Amino acid sequence: MTPDQLIIAGILLATVLAFLWGRWRHDLVAICALLACIITGLVNHVDAFSGFSHPAVITVACILILSAGLLHSGAVDWLTRWVLPSTSSPILSIIALTGTAALLSGFMNNVGALALLIPVALQIASRLEMPPGQILMPLAFASILGGMTTLIGTPPNLIVSGIRAETTESGYFSMFDFTPVGLTVASIGVLFIALLGWRIVPARKQTSKDTFDLSAYLTEVRVTSGSKAEGMRLYEIEASLDAVDAQVIGLVRNNVRITPAGMYRKIFADDILIIEAEAEALAKALSDLGLELEEAKKTDAGSENENTNDKKNVRKEKNEHEQDEQSATLPDSDAVQEQLPVTSEVILSEYVVLPASPLINRSAKTLELRTRYGINLLALSRKGRRTTARLRTIRFKAGDVLMLQGSPEIIAEFADDMGCVPLAERTLRIPDKRKALIAGLIMATAIGFIVAGLLPPAVAFLCGVLAMTVLQIVPLRLLYQVVDWPVIVLLAALIPVAGAMHSTGTADLIARALLDNLAQGHAIIALALILVVTMTLSDLMNNAATAAVMCPIALGTASQLNANPDTFLMAVAIGASCAFLTPIGHQNNTLILGPGGFRFNDYWRLGLPLEILVISISLPMLIWIWPL
Repeated sequence: MTPDQLIIAGILLATVLAFLWGRWRHDLVAICALLACIITGLVNHVDAFSGFSHPAVITVACILILSAGLLHSGAVDWLTRWVLPSTSSPILSIIALTGTAALLSGFMNNVGALALLIPVALQIASRLEMPPGQILMPLAFASILGGMTTLIGTPPNLIVSGIRAETTESGYFSMFDFTPVGLTVASIGVLFIALLGWRIVPARKQTSKDTFDLSAYLTEVRVTSGSKAEGMRLYEIEASLDAVDAQVIGLVRNNVRITPAGMYRKIFADDILIIEAEAEALAKALSDLGLELEEAKKTDAGSENENTNDKKNVRKEKNEHEQDEQSATLPDSDAVQEQLPVTSEVILSEYVVLPASPLINRSAKTLELRTRYGINLLALSRKGRRTTARLRTIRFKAGDVLMLQGSPEIIAEFADDMGCVPLAERTLRIPDKRKALIAGLIMATAIGFIVAGLLPPAVAFLCGVLAMTVLQIVPLRLLYQVVDWPVIVLLAALIPVAGAMHSTGTADLIARALLDNLAQGHAIIALALILVVTMTLSDLMNNAATAAVMCPIALGTASQLNANPDTFLMAVAIGASCAFLTPIGHQNNTLILGPGGFRFNDYWRLGLPLEILVISISLPMLIWIWPL
């Protein structure tokens, strides 16, 4: 190996390991890889940031904005109401839901398609009295499959097309070059999921008619003076909570967390109990023991300083005054809302944190959630993780389910700005028929120009973005918020790195090693190997990063075999869109982790047979549509 090949191979290995480790965000890892290539002279500093102007990057950003336009105008709401049946059997409902998800994902961001359909899926699960996960996992997997059907369906397809144009004389793939193989794989995959696959999804917690029975909430409750809980021993409170399937996992006294809290410890007024409970159990626990939601009673930032007696007295007097004015009482039924003020409309809403949400790694305290937004965080659900930390200090993660208290308008605006989606029917966004029609026409026109060859994808979609902005389909305040900037930076940074792999001959070297040791010169075995390796990496790291890493290797393999490079590039596109084994392989898998109540090892039960099915279908289709 030449020195340049050793350097780029080391950078590539370190980059992949950093992706797999997951300690740092993917875009930061990509930037480090790019900087390493610049410093070592593998990438010219003049061309180092050309990736930010690459058509694939521009197209991804435009697709995200156009997807937001379809969502905010109500165009997709109208489509889902028209397509999805209101009453049907489980199989027909899942076929309609997963088919709709796959169709939408072919023409819009698949994370957005899933986020839109999650409330619909939960309603279907409630109507059919099925565990939410048995609807959500098929929905997530179908939206991933749908992305492989068109050029714009998923970022890996755009990366594959961009690298093809950069390294071969064939230019970019067209809008529907991915469709013959992708549509076949997606159609059979969706049918498998809808007819059989959903049955093997682990049934995590049966949903009820009135609420979504997700993983347990982590909630802070205060022991009020004169309540039943005051003076009880902790084991007595535990026994009472056992009846409603809840438990105490922490105790805070005088703003000091006591861990572990002995079972014979006496509980006093103003102690804060950190309990784990379901939504319905939470209401009953509050009623039975005379507890109150801690955050719901706070009205200013000063109440967070709980370690002095003066402030405790002020808080008590203020709460008593508010109770007198509002006639607020503790709940005596399964409705927590009965604690809330009756002088204004205040609701409780469940929201899930999206993977790219600005809330990630921030807490209610650092956000000043109550004082800045007028919203209380009442509870948090995070499957598989337990903590006794104060609720307001817990840093949010993707997939967390938050129970928020506030006015409907404020909560809806906050969730929209902060990248959260509701786990209930979205009643505040009323579709505008005129805007929905305009948004649909703009998207269809842009695709029409691309198919007719009149404009390249980046230009056509940029025109669509401009039209949606001028016509106020996408509000200006959301124009840059809806772009997934970490993905944009990731793509822009890794495109020059992929170019360095090709120019130094490292991709050919790796390909030759794979061929000599495993494929032994057989093109079909080599193609299968590229597909399986890409699929495996995609289960462990970002799919866009996987495509960027594997494309040069696929091209090198094709060159060594004198085979059709398009066949191998298409194999990379298929493999990068098949992350079904883990919750970290794709954003959609992460998004359903909390609402579905899943564990890390739940995904492979449906994911493994689905990946085997994809391999068995895509290999002959690739060879047929793109002959070697």
